[in-house]
Amino acid sequence: MNEVKAVLCTVQYDQGRLDKISKAFEPAPVYFFGPNDSQGIQSVIDKIDVAVLDSDLNDQILEAKNLRWVHCSHSGLTKSARKEVFDRDIILSGAAGRSAPSLAEHALFFILGLSYDVYRLHEAQKEHNWERFSSQYANTRGLNGQTIGIIGYGNTGQALAKRAKALEMQVLVYSRSAREKSEFVDEYYSLDKGESFDPLIINSDFLVLCCHLSDETYRIIGEKQFNMMKKTAFLINMARGGVVDEKALYEALKNKTIAGAGCDVFDQEPLPPGNPLWDLPNLIITPHMTPRVPSIEDSALNIFLDNVERYKKGETLRNRLSRRDMYTK
Repeated sequence: MNEVKAVLCTVQYDQGRLDKISKAFEPAPVYFFGPNDSQGIQSVIDKIDVAVLDSDLNDQILEAKNLRWVHCSHSGLTKSARKEVFDRDIILSGAAGRSAPSLAEHALFFILGLSYDVYRLHEAQKEHNWERFSSQYANTRGLNGQTIGIIGYGNTGQALAKRAKALEMQVLVYSRSAREKSEFVDEYYSLDKGESFDPLIINSDFLVLCCHLSDETYRIIGEKQFNMMKKTAFLINMARGGVVDEKALYEALKNKTIAGAGCDVFDQEPLPPGNPLWDLPNLIITPHMTPRVPSIEDSALNIFLDNVERYKKGETLRNRLSRRDMYTK
């Protein structure tokens, strides 16, 4: 059992949701401050042992000498998965899964847009050119029967596999942890079983990255992997920019080593106007902007409230990160 002494909360919810957070921690006090209210946060930093954050963990929060649990109300905790967190045995958790349906749909947007060559379709429409419009698709094929490889089988990967299988695609999955095959997965490979993701690289028509960015996954896709892919294959990056070697991606797209790519994430965000990736005709770019799930606040809050009960009981928290998730690049 874990007793909570005092809580810092910088999450920007409405009052009703904030009241639920207060109630969940009773009788411990909850101190509410805006995420940029450094002075207010500093006034309670020596009191708190739990922090519920609207943004990433920073140096000021880490000054809390009694800190035992940090929960960030978003997914993708690369900036929070710091070495000192694990060295101090601070529990770190997040809200992964709150946007999984939309992230999976976003990946499908890339897949369909690339399959239909949406850029050239738009050009043909602007030109009022029916012949270009129709001849372009003489050799295209639908998604059914094609192979999708999903690297990373967390919430987003699972949501994508379910949707891909509904489209009658062959689904290959690679994950860090060993799992049982499901009705949505045809072949499953895992790092913990000593397996490589090469079968996904070689066989996928669409290779989709849904993994966390960590020291383990940094630059896992580079020149070697692009040369192994089918020339007709597409890369989709829904993970983080650091998972892909962007210089190698540019060369692979420019030289048509692969057919195309769709990227929602990049090494540097916003993507600088002078970056040559902007001008590639076989790359679809979106600005890290997956459409919101209508119930995203409630989904994130429910994950957190469940974790409060788990924490009090000394149980394993949902979305708890481990040292393997650490990112030091």
